[in-house]
Amino acid sequence: MTTMESLIGLVNRIQRACTMLGDYGGGDNTFSSLWEALPSVAVVGGQSSGKSSVLESTVGRDFLPRGSGIVTRRPLVLQLHKTEQGSQEYAEFLHLPKRRFTDFAAVRKEIQDETDRVTGKTKQISPVPIHLSIYSPNVVNLTLIDLPGLTKVAVEGQPESIVEDIEAMVRTYVEKPNCIILAISPANQDIATSDAIKLAREVDPSGERTFGVLTKLDLMDKGTNALDVLEGRSYRLQHPWVGIVNRSQADINKNVDMIIARRKEREYFATSPDYGHLANKMGSEYLAKLLSKHLESVIRARIPSITSLINKSIDELESEMDHLGRPIAVDAGAQLYTILELCRAFDRIFKEHLEGGRPGGDRIYGVFDHQLPAALRKLPFDRHLSMQNVRKIVSEADGYQPHLIAPEQGYRRLIEGSLNYFRGPAEASVDAVHFVLKELVRKSIGETQELKRFPTLQAEIAAASNEALERFRDESKKTVIRLVDMESSYLTVDFFRRLPQEIEKAGGPAAAAASSGGDRYSEGHFRRIGSNVSSYIGMVSDTLRNTIPKAVVYCQVKEAKQSLLNHFYTLLGKKEAKQLSQLLDEDPALMERRQQCSKRLELYKAARDEIDSVSWAR
Repeated sequence: MTTMESLIGLVNRIQRACTMLGDYGGGDNTFSSLWEALPSVAVVGGQSSGKSSVLESTVGRDFLPRGSGIVTRRPLVLQLHKTEQGSQEYAEFLHLPKRRFTDFAAVRKEIQDETDRVTGKTKQISPVPIHLSIYSPNVVNLTLIDLPGLTKVAVEGQPESIVEDIEAMVRTYVEKPNCIILAISPANQDIATSDAIKLAREVDPSGERTFGVLTKLDLMDKGTNALDVLEGRSYRLQHPWVGIVNRSQADINKNVDMIIARRKEREYFATSPDYGHLANKMGSEYLAKLLSKHLESVIRARIPSITSLINKSIDELESEMDHLGRPIAVDAGAQLYTILELCRAFDRIFKEHLEGGRPGGDRIYGVFDHQLPAALRKLPFDRHLSMQNVRKIVSEADGYQPHLIAPEQGYRRLIEGSLNYFRGPAEASVDAVHFVLKELVRKSIGETQELKRFPTLQAEIAAASNEALERFRDESKKTVIRLVDMESSYLTVDFFRRLPQEIEKAGGPAAAAASSGGDRYSEGHFRRIGSNVSSYIGMVSDTLRNTIPKAVVYCQVKEAKQSLLNHFYTLLGKKEAKQLSQLLDEDPALMERRQQCSKRLELYKAARDEIDSVSWAR
């Protein structure tokens, strides 16, 4: 195989691999970019311009649907692969990858049936391409894209927008800078009215990408010829015009062999008085070779950019493979090691959230700095220590015997009743921190890239973590309630011993006498009792405001940092090999993604090696 055939064959293989991996026309941006970086040939022409005949002559096989009106209703991406002489010709469709067609009449029927599957048996069109590969010793390596014929009016059964729709579809192909335009025009019509030339002039005004093909030369009126066009006088292109003689309808009806049709075409030009001097530059065989030679030069110019794109893609895919992870070992020891590594990766991210490397841990501080103080300020001490309630509680505590000096039982009941209110904020702080920790577990699992492969293990880690957090929460609640109960169980006596002295200093002997019970049931007396209890409760509130966060951090946050998965590790050590394997049951979508990445990586590396070998052979 020549260097030229190697280059074009390589491009064909890369393009086919792209389509087999489902990337042509969208999906993976890298593969779409690669496809667009590779040159291809779009066949453009009006309806009944002879597009099908040109393609069949190039292939050497009669395989395209024929008829009146719009026959090509979906783009046909036709990849020709040259095989060794004497090998059997066959065709393959991308949508039927395991089936080889050796009967080209069946190929024609499948094109029609596949078109109907998408568009229905109507005259509608679709931009979804059909991908067909033909392997034959009688072709050159080429990728040709057969597009619906340009039309000027809608016929019955077609929407009014059909003219614009077809042109828009064709433009999506021919506007790409690496697309070679094969503009088909019938010789028996004025070139000035050619739809293909008109469109090519708009998207390729310099004519660098356009090859003009003149069909139906044998159907021109007697005494006329197309030399002005073929010799570039009527409309000049940078590439030479090529004339084609299509098979006659009688030949088509008789199923005349395409090899015979090619011979007849050669004889026509060789014996033509008008075109005989151009015979060596006319015909479908010459056109295929001309396109193949041009493709070689285009590909050679693109090699550096293609190589750069492939190398960049290889780096990206290898990075993605590292994220997706390599296949899992089958022995239990290796599986246990993998699970422990995954757990440690999750635990590391969870700690980063708590310690400030990642966001979220600051919300725990918010519980202590905002929520707890706000909850303490909202406690209903004003109502509980109102004069009316103080009078009621003190009187009930005295019973039938009024207190002599200070209502100690009344004080104790008022304080105990006040301290009970602290239970609510204390438990609420525990629950708030528990909620934050659960949310951080959820986020950490989601941010652990290595875990994305294993939904079952994710669920197990989440369940084990939340179970541990529940235990930490229960212990934390017991501790903060114990702190509140400790305040209730023993009152700070010195606080109350200092009260008479402070009153005496403030008001002298009269105030001291009053505090001794001279006005035990007066309004001022009860107000002083409420004020004294409020001062004590304020002191306790300040204490709890500091000790509750300490208890919560010690029982919940610190435990979560140090032993979140300890119980889970213990259970892992007792699991059988089958159970470990179930934990590493991967997400099918990720398995598919890894398989796709692996195929792409293999393709890119093979393409890089082939390009390198072809480049060195130049």
